[in-house]
Amino acid sequence: MAETRPLYLGPRLRRLRRELGLTQQAMADDLEISPSYVALLERNQRPVTADMLLRLARTYRLDIGDIANDEGEDYARRLGDVLRDPIFADIDLPALEVADLATSFPGVSEALLRLHGAYTREQQALAEQRAAGPGADENDPVREAQRFLAGHRNYFHALDTRAEELAAEIDKAGGATAWLGAKGVRVRLLPPDVLMDSLRRFDRHNQQLLIADTLDAASRAFQIATHIAHTAMRSDIKRALREEEGFSSRATATLLLRALAGYCAAALRMPYGKFARAAEQRTYDIDALCALFGVSFEQAAHRLTTLQRPGAEGVGFFFIRLDEAGNVSKRLDGAGFPFAAHGGGCPLWSVHQVFRRPGELMTQWLELPGGERYFSIARTVTAGVRGYGRPRVMRAVALACAAEEAGRLVYASGIDPASAPTTPIGVTCRLCHRAACTARAVPPIGRDVLADDYLRTAQPYTFAES
Repeated sequence: MAETRPLYLGPRLRRLRRELGLTQQAMADDLEISPSYVALLERNQRPVTADMLLRLARTYRLDIGDIANDEGEDYARRLGDVLRDPIFADIDLPALEVADLATSFPGVSEALLRLHGAYTREQQALAEQRAAGPGADENDPVREAQRFLAGHRNYFHALDTRAEELAAEIDKAGGATAWLGAKGVRVRLLPPDVLMDSLRRFDRHNQQLLIADTLDAASRAFQIATHIAHTAMRSDIKRALREEEGFSSRATATLLLRALAGYCAAALRMPYGKFARAAEQRTYDIDALCALFGVSFEQAAHRLTTLQRPGAEGVGFFFIRLDEAGNVSKRLDGAGFPFAAHGGGCPLWSVHQVFRRPGELMTQWLELPGGERYFSIARTVTAGVRGYGRPRVMRAVALACAAEEAGRLVYASGIDPASAPTTPIGVTCRLCHRAACTARAVPPIGRDVLADDYLRTAQPYTFAES
């Protein structure tokens, strides 16, 4: 007489419940059993009896054969296919062990299948990226420049030290304009049309630094400081670049020369020691720092990401700037954050919402899928020359720091990070596996979209178990 085996349908029952849009409590009510019994069935800690099969078929008008289909063999087959991947070639994996895993530990089997699915799709994505051309991403000048800055955590000790010395010299001379005058360079403010729509131009022949007169005071001062960086600190900047191996293109070196000149200009306007002390004393109140140093909100926020001097570190910040279409024009990472390379595309982050409230500062507690928590400050800024009919560009800038450091900021004073309400965000939709997100644009890598014949959720996609 053939032996009757207990029927375990945990994963199948759980998938059925989710396809029907039911909670464990709702299914328990339908089947006239307890929610805890449903949970035990789904975890394969209880077999499905013949009576339970009939209840399921009658209650949800399903075919018994569809419900009772033993998925253990299917799991074993799929696991066998996965474990034949060359990456496991040197591991002894007897078929009996695979079958036992599939039958006795369906949850672990699902996890392995999902993980391997994500791995396979990522490999395909990388293959497609490489097919677009050898080194298409690696040799991109903008990406290469970003990697260089991120590799230094946006801090260059030699440049900051030299800038402090030069800033003291400029102060002693009576300011940047007077210091340049002593060097034989005259600063003149001219209309943009005379400058052919340039913001700054150096007339070498007449030794004149020409600045657009429609810039605000902070922008004028920054342009003058940038010229000083390009001239008085040029050798220091080139030395910082020479310390790195050769770049893939001349364009990368050009972009980095400009970026480091801007870095030096900020260091001249906000010398490290003075700025770091003021930031701590004013509890990182950006508006207060703007007033103290005569700089713009973006300039002060940018400078806060550079406070990484050993022994005199400030709060570690990540900085991002983007436009209303979501295009990221600047990323600066002074803290090694996981979303520094790709982050900024999640619509739940307030940096995308500040355009509705121009000029207003918004704060937000964030949590990434891995559980990492951050505190964010975001606001709009405008750029361009002033005047009627002159083009002005509005962008959003955001600073984010680790939640445990937020207590040092005036914006989070008195708030316990552990109890603060957080907004769950992702690095990008492709890398975020939060299935319940209603703001999702595309499915994450490694998840198959479930057909919604029986169910349509508020979320754009419903995902299969594996």
